[in-house]
Amino acid sequence: MIEKTISCRQIYEGKILNLRVDEVLLPNDKTSLREIVEHNGAVAIVAVTDNDKILLVRQYRKAVERVLIEIPAGKLEKEETPYDCAERELIEETGFRANQLKKVMEIITSPGFCTEKIHLFVANNLVVDYLENDEDEFIDLITLDLDEALGKIVSGEIVDSKTIIGLLYYKMYHSAS
Repeated sequence: MIEKTISCRQIYEGKILNLRVDEVLLPNDKTSLREIVEHNGAVAIVAVTDNDKILLVRQYRKAVERVLIEIPAGKLEKEETPYDCAERELIEETGFRANQLKKVMEIITSPGFCTEKIHLFVANNLVVDYLENDEDEFIDLITLDLDEALGKIVSGEIVDSKTIIGLLYYKMYHSAS
């Protein structure tokens, strides 16, 4: 079942991702090409206030040409740990710092063509902090009860996969309801 890489050709190198084409040897001894998007990975945070509200961000996403509701998230910088990235992104996107930040799982987003792995965290004991947003990000912070957020999944208002996974994980393993 394993594919052996015969050759690798870099097509594009960008700020967020790279694209390469690998020639692979298949288990049946034939060859094929695989287009691979290389991504450093990211973090996503289910941030819960002391009164059990979930912090969510609303922002425009050009790739899908619409405003999405998501849990706070962001890409890993080179040499940055997932924990450090989660701390930074939570402050940048929400204005809160977590006194309790726990990694709960890893999500491989699109294994058919992309190397991206998202490290999912749960953040509690939030305190107000401030770090200026990235100059190219325009984000609205919203807070919802967990059941309200889950209702937005059912209604189709929340369609982002990391957000759906994060909220469902929290419902299953952390919520009192």
